Amino acid sequence: MARIVLCTLGSLGDLHPYIAVAQALARRGHTPVLATHETYRAKIEALGLAFHAVRPELPGWDHHPELIHRWMDQRHGTERIVREFVMPALHESYADTLAAATAGPVAADLLVSHPLTFTTRLVAETTGIAWASSLLAPLGFLSTTDPSVLPNAEVLARFRGLGPGPLRAVYALGKAMAAPWADPVHKLRAELGLPATRENPLFEGQHSPDLVLALFSHWLAKPQPDWPPRTKVTGFPFFEDETPLSPQLERFLEEGAAPIVFTLGSSAVHAAGAFYEESALVARHLGRRAVLLVGNAPGATPSRDLLTLGYAPYARLFPRAAAIVHQGGVGTTAEAMRSGRPQLIVPFAHDQPDNAERISRRGIGRTLQRSTYSAASAAHTLQEMLADEPLQQRAQEIGSHIRKEDGATTAAVELERRTRRA
Repeated sequence: MARIVLCTLGSLGDLHPYIAVAQALARRGHTPVLATHETYRAKIEALGLAFHAVRPELPGWDHHPELIHRWMDQRHGTERIVREFVMPALHESYADTLAAATAGPVAADLLVSHPLTFTTRLVAETTGIAWASSLLAPLGFLSTTDPSVLPNAEVLARFRGLGPGPLRAVYALGKAMAAPWADPVHKLRAELGLPATRENPLFEGQHSPDLVLALFSHWLAKPQPDWPPRTKVTGFPFFEDETPLSPQLERFLEEGAAPIVFTLGSSAVHAAGAFYEESALVARHLGRRAVLLVGNAPGATPSRDLLTLGYAPYARLFPRAAAIVHQGGVGTTAEAMRSGRPQLIVPFAHDQPDNAERISRRGIGRTLQRSTYSAASAAHTLQEMLADEPLQQRAQEIGSHIRKEDGATTAAVELERRTRRA
């Protein structure tokens, strides 16, 4: 039995896959520890899993609405999260991660990092504890053989046909421009007496040389020759939310045709702008029923054919939808793919433009830019999608494949093997 500390920071989309892996590890007799924001303590401990708080703490969006708008900005959002949120708390994050790794009668057997937990590798190096890294979305590999769409450089999509050479040069320029973001990590390395490294912790330095878990399905991205050599594509690790559909939603679904579901996940929903107002008009233009999942944001006025809710479990709702309109976060994308329903993605920031591009290339959905999302444009695109039988068939076929995957168990088995090699 191994003690495995899984480190993650961010939204529920950054938490739920690690909960799923932790549950799979526990079923195999191991002791997983989730090291993340204090905000998630109650949720994690209610599932019977061990928890350790790691700073920085998430801000309350209701009290800091300006932050989510800054962090969901398509051009600068990722930089702002790294430089304004993660890096200022680097020393605290290191201390918390070290405590999580060494708490109890014995130290952890293995540490697992998320792309934003820069101190996980540092703790591994200072303690000698084995380390595996993970990625939730293919964007983090920056492959030249399967080019990604960067959130602040959509023009890279035009380089797809030019081959690895030009892309390698573009990536090198981008890495050079982002190099200062990582200065605090290099300074902390020096303070800890660790040797200097030329690897950038935001890019190649985030990948463990021993095991890299690609926590997504190969139906989203297939392994590439320029990915790190010890990469394992696991399939999506789905956290199975046991929350039932509300009686109100259940009645709505039973009383009429399958609705279009509009959602912005757990982060972009706080920077929705006019998304929900326009979405209500989309349904009206199409003469379709709709469910709007608005979080705490103000929603459209409910009607007989329009239901506005704060939350509903995707795994239970999406399979009963006619189509899903969402922001393209990898967690929402995964659930939409699993449901077998067509998707219209309106990307905001981070990995979302790349996920949207991949869904479009798979032929199971379409993309509308946030700046052009309107009742007219969305209604036109959805009307085409809902009349496109080959698109709907492909979505169903890929959904059936994904439902056969067990990403959480596959990841747990790989981590188990890594502890045996350590």
